[in-house]
Amino acid sequence: MEHNHHHPDNHNDHQAEHVGGGHDKHAGHNVSDFRKRFIICTLVSTPVLALSHMLQLWLGFELIFPGDKYILALLSTFIFVYGGYPFLKGLYDEVKDKAIGMMTLIGVAISVAWAYSVAVTFGLQGMDFYWEMATLIDIMLIGHYFEMKSVMGASRSLELLVKMMPSTAHLMQHNSIEEVNVSQLQKDDLIMLKPGEKVPVDGIVLEGESYLDESMLTGESKPVKKEKDSKVIGGAVNGNGSLTIKVVSTGKDSYLNKVVKLVEDAQKVKSKTQNFADRAAKVLTFVALGGGLITLTAWLLLGFPFVFALERMVTVMVISCPHALGLAVPLVVAISTSVSAQKGLLIRNRTAFENARLITTIIFDKTGTLTKGTHQMQEIKALTPDFNEKELLRLASGIEQHSEHYIATGLLKKVKELNIPIPKSEKFNYLPGKGLEGIVEGKNIKVVGPNYLKEQYISITETKDEFTGTVVYVLIDKAVAGYFTFSDQLRENSFETIQLLKAAGIKNLLLTGDNEKVAKKVSDELNMDGFLANVLPHNKLEKVKELQEKGEFVAMTGDGVNDAPALAQADVGIAVGSGTDVAAETADIILVNSDPKDIANLILFGRATYNKMIQNLWWAAGYNILAIPLAAGVLYQWGIMLSPAIGAVLMSLSTIVVAINAQLLKTKLA
Repeated sequence: MEHNHHHPDNHNDHQAEHVGGGHDKHAGHNVSDFRKRFIICTLVSTPVLALSHMLQLWLGFELIFPGDKYILALLSTFIFVYGGYPFLKGLYDEVKDKAIGMMTLIGVAISVAWAYSVAVTFGLQGMDFYWEMATLIDIMLIGHYFEMKSVMGASRSLELLVKMMPSTAHLMQHNSIEEVNVSQLQKDDLIMLKPGEKVPVDGIVLEGESYLDESMLTGESKPVKKEKDSKVIGGAVNGNGSLTIKVVSTGKDSYLNKVVKLVEDAQKVKSKTQNFADRAAKVLTFVALGGGLITLTAWLLLGFPFVFALERMVTVMVISCPHALGLAVPLVVAISTSVSAQKGLLIRNRTAFENARLITTIIFDKTGTLTKGTHQMQEIKALTPDFNEKELLRLASGIEQHSEHYIATGLLKKVKELNIPIPKSEKFNYLPGKGLEGIVEGKNIKVVGPNYLKEQYISITETKDEFTGTVVYVLIDKAVAGYFTFSDQLRENSFETIQLLKAAGIKNLLLTGDNEKVAKKVSDELNMDGFLANVLPHNKLEKVKELQEKGEFVAMTGDGVNDAPALAQADVGIAVGSGTDVAAETADIILVNSDPKDIANLILFGRATYNKMIQNLWWAAGYNILAIPLAAGVLYQWGIMLSPAIGAVLMSLSTIVVAINAQLLKTKLA
């Protein structure tokens, strides 16, 4: 056994540290770096603002002393170098990679403002731009901080899951059981899992039988049976059986960490709208440079002094860099990501999330999405005069009391309701995939599904193929004595979900492997637009394609391995309850809870998010469309000219509008 190389108390931190691999630290460093630069630069900006003559004029106070302009220049140069460093480096990288974007625009604006202002300090005629440059840097730093923080924020909720993992495990060694730190576990170690405990690592069951609640990880509401050779996921909660588990993967290889990594990777990928903002920045860079040169040339040709023409040029170039554009998309991304994560919507692909507004048809996979996946007893039917309905239930309950299966739960619930005493049973035996058997009061009782009857070539006059649910037969001493029927229940929010989608003009279809009758029943009850029944798992993909070929923009919801290809094919793939890791791998958005209403909310929230981004980009660009010509002096002969200072005020106003508009998004996800 390897020596414990981790401090015993820091297991959870150690695991969380693995979340998302090495990049996390790098991102973390950048986030704190932007925050630190923002705080320091904002503090230094205070004296810069106080020493700026323009602001003193506006606010009606005076702060003049010998050498004040040199102190102003010195403080501003510090902000330019320290606060502007990420942007100047970005400018260098963008130019080097021939990918001109936001960084070039900011870099050019702050460099021109700084160089011109220093020239003014040392004798060039004109007004300095120090305070505009300082506030521009401050706002851009906070904008980038928000953007990077949002990237990390989405995985925060997943990290919490990782932190909720147990920190110790019962290691089995030479017939003794030792309590060890989870970080000590090696692959192939054997651990003991007691009833009610959380599974500490991913593994395979070697001995024992139990039902595990994996809902926290997979969204599957009903407990999943685990026996020899079953896989178990770290974080699942054990039922009342005891299991011996062989460790398969720990730490960063575990399922949970893979899901966390998934979300993080997706967050790093820029969406189309973010790319659109970058393209806007690229255009504005050329507008700024071109506009500046045109302005300078035009005024010189008109015979104005060089100093005047230069001031106009610098004004145009500084004003072209809108604070608001730097915040327009990042703020919306930050807010939408954190609000979504809090509500259990994990966005893996931002483009798909923003494309939610284009969805014309949504396909619901029935199991566990619109229905609960839990079963309620509907009908008890005795087929022989020897045993009445109550007696059938009583004898069956003797066996079913040993099972955690959802059918057993439904049956025992009924027995409780009818106050039937449960008899003792012997020689209980589980028939994998078929049912249960045992001896109750000397009678050989089997509770089995239709598969068992087919296998044993038992035919009964009454078939239940047309039934809209699950049917279970009771055999007493090898003869079919009767059957019970169970039906899946619709989720409370399913009806409201369909209503919301209809109101939004989105067609909704039910896709199920069940027969026409079951599909029609669910579809009619929910007032859906239609259903596709008897669809085999491998045909789901075809159905999605067919709709797409008709020009539909398709969203697909699913939760199982067999949904993965269809989720990948759909324009927007939504894994409900994060399903299996395969479904999560191929989906664009993972809904942590299995609430169908989240799906409708998600689509409407995607629309709202996109709208906010576009509104903000218009605000930011609109400011420029108006400000650049005024700064260049188009209306000079009418006495209207935008001074750098007024330009900066307008710029601040457009930033405030953008920031408030982004905050309004918080109200959009009910």
